[in-house]
Amino acid sequence: MLRRKIEDTLLKWKNTPQRKPLIIKGCRQCGKTSSVLDFAHKNYKNTVYLNFYENPDYAKIFSGSLETDNIVMLTSALLGSSAKFVPGETVLVLDEIQECPEARTALKFFRTDGRYDVIGTGSLLGVRGYGKEPKSVPVGSETVITMYPLDFEEFLWANGIGEDVISLLDKSLEMVTPVPEALHERMRQLLLQYTVVGGMPDAVQTFVNTKQMDEVLAIQRDIVHSYEDDMVKYASNPDKPKIKECFQSIPKQLSKENKKFQYSVVNKGANASKYSGSLQWIEDAGIITRCYNLSITELPLDGNAIEDCFKVYMRDCGLFVSMLEDGTQYDILQGNLYGYKGAIFENLIADIFGKMGRKLYYFRKDSGLEVDFVIRYKGECVPVEVKSTSGNIKSTKTILSHPEKYHVNHAIKLGDYNVGTADSVLTLPLYMAFLLKSP
Repeated sequence: MLRRKIEDTLLKWKNTPQRKPLIIKGCRQCGKTSSVLDFAHKNYKNTVYLNFYENPDYAKIFSGSLETDNIVMLTSALLGSSAKFVPGETVLVLDEIQECPEARTALKFFRTDGRYDVIGTGSLLGVRGYGKEPKSVPVGSETVITMYPLDFEEFLWANGIGEDVISLLDKSLEMVTPVPEALHERMRQLLLQYTVVGGMPDAVQTFVNTKQMDEVLAIQRDIVHSYEDDMVKYASNPDKPKIKECFQSIPKQLSKENKKFQYSVVNKGANASKYSGSLQWIEDAGIITRCYNLSITELPLDGNAIEDCFKVYMRDCGLFVSMLEDGTQYDILQGNLYGYKGAIFENLIADIFGKMGRKLYYFRKDSGLEVDFVIRYKGECVPVEVKSTSGNIKSTKTILSHPEKYHVNHAIKLGDYNVGTADSVLTLPLYMAFLLKSP
């Protein structure tokens, strides 16, 4: 069982007095069900499990009265002795809750009753209103959290990197001292592996168990196909082809290293009015994330974002690489990135920052001034340059040389380097991006 950070979130929820029913939403196959069931079995004497996707008949339990006693009676009658409802000792897990809107409506009754804990899991599409709609969303009666595929730190745990090693990396960042060479080399290898494997649990577990990249790639491409199946299942008929076109254009968007997302790359003559809804659909599914251009490098970042000027990255870098041509994984593991080098490492950092909960921003002016990412770090607005090989950071140096204009005093360069600093620029190895947590 892979160690996941959501375990701590679930435990904190359970230890909260008068807690509300919990909804965990996330993209397909990011590990919601396995994490919830593992937590339930470890922390409750009784776990009652209903999967509305595998067993659509379970929805009949919620077709009449939604009073807690009625739900408990019908569930016990249907499942028999496997459904033990004991106040304070039972958790009801409602898997794929988007398939049974009435079950979500029933959460407010469980909240009022308070005898049993309830955890629902659902795809982002279902929870966000695509497809079946509940008669009444239990506003104020549920806690909703988003779960992502494994982040880089969880990937490190899966590959035997413990807290002591991560603490050593943290200390190197804090003290601005180089990482010991043997560890530096190991972390470089793990980062390249994460780039191609990504964080989908099945892919990570298969990699850890077998190291067979062809098996990992097969899993990833099956997941991509399942996303395309969701486009057929949840999207309205007129939108289905446009959503698929948007999705399939992502590798091309990134390979061209466009300065912003271009609808014309999706389809010749396409524009925002025709395709913006399709792109939003893919984002709502948890497949992509947007990175917004800033009008100025100044806090607050969100307030300075340009709404209609953005780049698009895949939320999981491994799935992005799986959409590229055969042999790309091997090339990356060998350090050969060819024409995709900028796109791959930019998507990698977007993956790492996004799974940390950071909103993504970049900065570009028509003059040619461009910085890959801009983050809030230690209370400042900090440009972040991502370099696969070249150390040239001309734009960042221009910004730093005019603090009165750009309001920036420090910058970070991520690349194939060890830790160092020079002229207000902190140089870090790419694998340290996940440690840039300070707000």
